[in-house]
Amino acid sequence: MVETVAESPAAPKALRVVQLLPALNAGGVERGTVEFARELVRRGHESVVVSNGGRLVEQLQAEGSRHISMPVHRKALGSLWQVRPLRRLLVELQADVIHVRSRVPAWITWLAWRKMDPLTRPRLVSTFHGMYSVNAYSAIMARAEHCIAISDCVKRYMVDNYRLPEAKITLIPRGLDAEAFAAEGPDADWRQQLYGQYPQFRDKPLILMPGRLSRWKGQEAFLQMMARLVRLRPDCHGVVVGDAEPGKQHYLQELLAQRSQLGLDEAVTFVGHRSDIADFYRLAAVTCHMSNKEEPFGRTVPESLACGTPVVAYDRGGASESLNAGFRQGLVPADDVVAFAARVADLLEADNQISLPPEYYLDHQVSSTLSVYYRLLGNTAQLHSAAGSSA
Repeated sequence: MVETVAESPAAPKALRVVQLLPALNAGGVERGTVEFARELVRRGHESVVVSNGGRLVEQLQAEGSRHISMPVHRKALGSLWQVRPLRRLLVELQADVIHVRSRVPAWITWLAWRKMDPLTRPRLVSTFHGMYSVNAYSAIMARAEHCIAISDCVKRYMVDNYRLPEAKITLIPRGLDAEAFAAEGPDADWRQQLYGQYPQFRDKPLILMPGRLSRWKGQEAFLQMMARLVRLRPDCHGVVVGDAEPGKQHYLQELLAQRSQLGLDEAVTFVGHRSDIADFYRLAAVTCHMSNKEEPFGRTVPESLACGTPVVAYDRGGASESLNAGFRQGLVPADDVVAFAARVADLLEADNQISLPPEYYLDHQVSSTLSVYYRLLGNTAQLHSAAGSSA
């Protein structure tokens, strides 16, 4: 059974929160920003997002947030021309909190924010969504008043490489939407439509490999694993969900060639980008996570577990943390394709018990992040009090 999350109490004070990131196209950070913004509005807060725009802007605005377009995405010195316009915007907005989620916007924001009146400026928060390269450019993320780590491995990286005191870091895993990723059977109409498009899926245990096509995401290892698995379970069919980034479509052609070389043309299907990933999780027998390096979080792991589908993943990084929390049987030694195939085969026959803790749900993420905001704003109140006493 998959655990659900109880509703959190209402926030004591409505806040105006400004989130900044490069753009609002596809991606985990982008989707997470939009989901967080929606939940802020649901709880009675005012949500503003500053970015260069993108295809998620329409959804963001439809769900009650305000979007302000600014070119805060370019990794170039010319981006510094946005410092003064952003400072004017922040003064105009009179926000309670600014939350930066990427390095270029963080630089523009910090340069604008540091010249604002310390008594009236918003509190500054950053989220480390990854293990950034250790240099002066990336160190801007550590200059916020408080930092959020999306996993324990990211938190350790922050402490070890940026010398951040642990008191300045709060661990808040990226939360998933309990309604969108619920443990229920896939819609019957959806299933029939999918079988009409891919009849090879019918009556097969589907082995799912979600994620954009990238060399480090592990699609090549997945094909090698499937070559072994079909010898153990010829009835299985592999499904790769995801597309290559613009300009990198050649990688898909490489994967298709590898599929043919391994004799898997009839056993593995590439379906490209899909917006119905939750239904794929529910339909699948097992989900695979095979990144060939330590991943900061690995959102596909808790998403699949929340849908009631077991996951097999290498024992490293954020994926390991999620599986240790919700389904330890899915862990295998890093880069061991043979052990991976054997574990998938075992889980197909097992009675798998999944228990994903509340920390991996959006409700918990929002409540925990708001707690960070309120603690900082409490410090602001103390600062105002001290200023009044000394006047």
